[in-house]
Amino acid sequence: MAVEFPESVRKFCRTRAFWILVSSYIGYIILGSVVLMALEMPQEVKLREQLRTLRATFLDSNQCVQDDVLESFIEKVLFAKKYGVSALDERSLESNYDFTSSLFFVSAFLTTTGYGETVPISDGGKLFCIFYCMLGVPLTLLIFACLVQRLMVLVTRRPVRYVHTRWGYAAGRVAVLHALLLGALMITFFFIIPAAIYTAMEGDWSFLESLYFCFISLSTIGLGDYIPGKTRSQAVRQAYEFGTSCYLILGLIGMLLVLETFWELPGIQRFVKIFRSPWETQEGKLTVLPMDDSLSRGELAAPAPWEDKNQGEPFYTQSSASYVPDKH
Repeated sequence: MAVEFPESVRKFCRTRAFWILVSSYIGYIILGSVVLMALEMPQEVKLREQLRTLRATFLDSNQCVQDDVLESFIEKVLFAKKYGVSALDERSLESNYDFTSSLFFVSAFLTTTGYGETVPISDGGKLFCIFYCMLGVPLTLLIFACLVQRLMVLVTRRPVRYVHTRWGYAAGRVAVLHALLLGALMITFFFIIPAAIYTAMEGDWSFLESLYFCFISLSTIGLGDYIPGKTRSQAVRQAYEFGTSCYLILGLIGMLLVLETFWELPGIQRFVKIFRSPWETQEGKLTVLPMDDSLSRGELAAPAPWEDKNQGEPFYTQSSASYVPDKH
């Protein structure tokens, strides 16, 4: 027999669970900082010592070069590198703003990946990026949201509903298995296979470094420490950057599709409900209402029943955000 707790007890538990979640997240950030410091600081000190030794060896071998002249030269090289201009002979004539390079930059820019390897040099370019981003980023998010909602109907909700109604398996269990299968396919086709391709194409990238690049890119972190195509000839680099631009956009759509699929799992929704505000009401708030497949055609339909009258369990149906206004 289920025990019904008073509303005050449920509100207290939700508030406490929320602050436990916040405290856990802060602890997670601190833990990540400590681990990263422990792993990377020794390597940084080692690299710094190697640079000092290399600089001293160079000055000893080239006594005609003054220390301040070398310092000025290095600063100018680093300044050029900051804007994506290489001082190496074989790469000094390659443009960062031919069409495919610009397409790669715009793709990373609009998806907020932002590798940081290529940046605008002129004031006009910087000003253009500001206004271009103000419209382009929201438009990109809107396009991705619309695409993912339509793909959710075709890739997730219809297959789960078909298996549930055709063979009578529990909808929640089918949804979990489907989400796991979709996640495995995502990892295979957007992480493992692309990482193998980048390992073969780049030559000096290990599989771990290629996998790291794929994850950093599709998670839109975009640290910029690994940029594909920089060691290739100009013709190959253009095709390479175009392919990477397509991979970035398709991969982000795939990531959003998988995340949305997992987010709609009944177990995930029940878990998230623990941390919701205890003062949340049905009036004047953003709620999630079940919708049918007509959303795939851009049409809104009446809410579907949440409970399956035959099976006594929730349907795994289309959901969409709707606003419920205050009643006066």
